[in-house]
Amino acid sequence: MVELLYFPFYLGLLILVSPFVGYYMAFILNAKLLPFEEITFKFLFSGTPSSQTPKQYLNSLVLFHFVGAVILFLILKFQNYLPFNPLQIMGMDWDLALNTTISFITNTNWQAYSGESQLSNFSQMFGLTTQNFLSAGVGISVLAFVSRSIVSAKINRFGNFWQDLFRSAFYILLPISFFVAILLVGQGVIQSFQEPVLSLGLDGVSETIPMGPTASQIAIKQIGTNGGGFFGVNSAHPFENPTPISNFIQMFSILFLPASCVFLYGKITNSFRHVWVIFFVMLSFLVLGFASVYISEWNFPGNLEGKEFRFSLTESTIWLSTTTAASNGSVNSMHDSYSPLAGGIAIFQMMLGEVIFGGVGTGMYGMFLFLILTVFLSGLMTGRTPEYFGKKIGSYEIKWTLFGILSPTVCILIGTALTIFLESGYTAKGPHALSQILYAYSSAAGNNGSAFAGFAADTLWGNLSLGFSMLVGRFSVIYAVILVAGSLGGKVTTMSFDGNFKLDTPLFGVLLFCVILIVCGLSFFPVLALGPILEQLLISKGIFF
Repeated sequence: MVELLYFPFYLGLLILVSPFVGYYMAFILNAKLLPFEEITFKFLFSGTPSSQTPKQYLNSLVLFHFVGAVILFLILKFQNYLPFNPLQIMGMDWDLALNTTISFITNTNWQAYSGESQLSNFSQMFGLTTQNFLSAGVGISVLAFVSRSIVSAKINRFGNFWQDLFRSAFYILLPISFFVAILLVGQGVIQSFQEPVLSLGLDGVSETIPMGPTASQIAIKQIGTNGGGFFGVNSAHPFENPTPISNFIQMFSILFLPASCVFLYGKITNSFRHVWVIFFVMLSFLVLGFASVYISEWNFPGNLEGKEFRFSLTESTIWLSTTTAASNGSVNSMHDSYSPLAGGIAIFQMMLGEVIFGGVGTGMYGMFLFLILTVFLSGLMTGRTPEYFGKKIGSYEIKWTLFGILSPTVCILIGTALTIFLESGYTAKGPHALSQILYAYSSAAGNNGSAFAGFAADTLWGNLSLGFSMLVGRFSVIYAVILVAGSLGGKVTTMSFDGNFKLDTPLFGVLLFCVILIVCGLSFFPVLALGPILEQLLISKGIFF
């Protein structure tokens, strides 16, 4: 009985908390001046930074990522010369360091390495954890830019990137992460600089157990929808996730800021009914995904390999559903161990492009592209001029909207096809092999970061091709969103009439749901049919891979 109430309680708490946190985020991002901000900006900019045009905002964003990437790459490549390295771990190979750098600056946190054995504490703390804050802050900043542009009055300046990033990191992400880290330490998640512990296992084999500042990294990995764990097996490791309470805290942390970003958008645009429609469209996808995963796993009761007995079926399947609905990628069980249908649902949720809540900020600005597309198609069907918040949608906006939606799709399909022909870095055969490769490129292009563990990613081809997919998946969407929002922001807002298409009705929600499902379904159904769907049908006939 308690297990049946777990998921409704989870959703109820999400619905209750998200609006308040979203309104707080909107207040922070649109405030005139915040405590300590004036001192910081006087030091960095000789005064409060001025608002930027879309092009200036993009230039600042690209410059910031380039500098951050160079610094992180050098940390990873030369970590053996840096402090806080008790295991004397050597620097990464250049291709793995490059892949990891791209992974963390794009909020993907794809891990082609095992953190406790291939990264020093310095690399984990000052390299990866720092980027966890900054990459999530960029997502919030871009969403703030989009929200301001929608309600602008024919101007082309919608905020300053540096100010938005500073506020997102220091006034939103940092205090929430500090609070969550304290809760996790209270549950037994380690936060230590002790030397590694030598232990004698039950089999009589001596083992070295690394210690480290784990709770601080786990908090922001979940809050910022990053997903990269301190340990290789992520939140399935008892040092990262020791109790059912720590499991719920982390699982709730995955979604509550992405859900709050929906209401951040609503507060800035003053469109509360509209964003509730968006919220429930996202929630509908999440509920359907969870139900499919849970039912599929319930029908395979002996499918226990890769599952943690510390957590129930409900806890494991909710985690799989939420982590692939968001761009999080953390795991409390191995996704490669799930039934083909459950794994296929996880893949499809990533293929949707971070719009089932998605990443912090990224889910809502990714949904913004589908909103534009839905309004445009609705206008074509009804013979009305397509308008979004009184801004007319033209060919320029539609071209960039389709570019942002389809670019990650191209990376997923072409990356999978090329890997099948050029690379043999996977262990399974048949349709499951296709599912493993497809999962990897969906995870990379969707900036998710989780994986089917059977795919051997740490190869030259894997590191470079997946790194490229991460870059496209992140920056093609950001580029398209800022150009579309900037173009709309510079247009005159027309008066609303009774005949205009309503954005705050259940009908619009149904249309939005259908557009997302049809666009992604047409793009991916053939390859899903050859992978997880075929495998599920063969397993029902007793054929396993």
